[in-house]
Amino acid sequence: MPESTAAETATRVFADHRELLFSVVYNMLGSVADTEDVLQDAWLAWRARSGERDAEEIGNPRAYLVRVAVNTALSRQAAISRRRETYVGPWLPEPLVSEAGADESAERAEAVSMALLVVLETLTPLERAVFVLHEVFGYAHTEIAPILDRSPAAVRQLAHRAREHVQARRPRYQADPKVQRQVTERFLQAALGGDLESLMAILAPDVTLWTDGGGKVRRAAALRPIHGAAKVARVIAGTAGSHSGRLDIRYRTVNGDPSAVLFDADAPFAVMVLDLAPDGDRVRGVYAVTNPDKLTRVTEDG
Repeated sequence: MPESTAAETATRVFADHRELLFSVVYNMLGSVADTEDVLQDAWLAWRARSGERDAEEIGNPRAYLVRVAVNTALSRQAAISRRRETYVGPWLPEPLVSEAGADESAERAEAVSMALLVVLETLTPLERAVFVLHEVFGYAHTEIAPILDRSPAAVRQLAHRAREHVQARRPRYQADPKVQRQVTERFLQAALGGDLESLMAILAPDVTLWTDGGGKVRRAAALRPIHGAAKVARVIAGTAGSHSGRLDIRYRTVNGDPSAVLFDADAPFAVMVLDLAPDGDRVRGVYAVTNPDKLTRVTEDG
């Protein structure tokens, strides 16, 4: 095959699988910037491999690219973990924001919820890789084994540990999108109005608030997660109330869930995601990303 044709084919094949690779790696790392770095390394490896004259033809490019991307992501985990150890306050995944109701590619839509991503942070890197590949993308244990260079038995054990760990911290539950949108609207109305009574009615008794300001937005971010309805309501009402006259709300889809983006003077101020309890429409988790570094891709148009 002529060199130019080989390069064009390599580019096309990688482009065909890029959304899948993005979603797999993002669910492993929770960071768009780190995901893009991994995909760049995977592209360079794929281009180099495709350009080798004597290289054996790759029969399953999808499997090959997933293996390269997953292992590249795993090789970066140590550096990422060290960086997060010095992070100021709670670390939340970088939100994937899209226009409410907008069509997304199937692979990009596989980005798991903010709440589940927070739980996945507590897994080991290998457990998380197995969970993402098996539980999110439906890979069989026998397919995951060669990707991670582990035996199927070892993969099954990793999958079992990961599933038990996740289930213990967040049982499977998918809120009705309409209910989640309605609760989000009521929550923000009460928060921006400083209405403690209405907030208390929305929050579950054991609710937890995570605010990720990265040390850059201290007034809008606590240094530790806050637990309990009374404390959470006071913090939210106090913080939101001080900005209520300036904030503009846009309802968006964040990691697949109906959520809200708050703008201050046309600049993104916060992404707000609510996690509902399985037994009704009360909020058990509030995730507020205010770190401006994680909001650079958020625009008023979606």
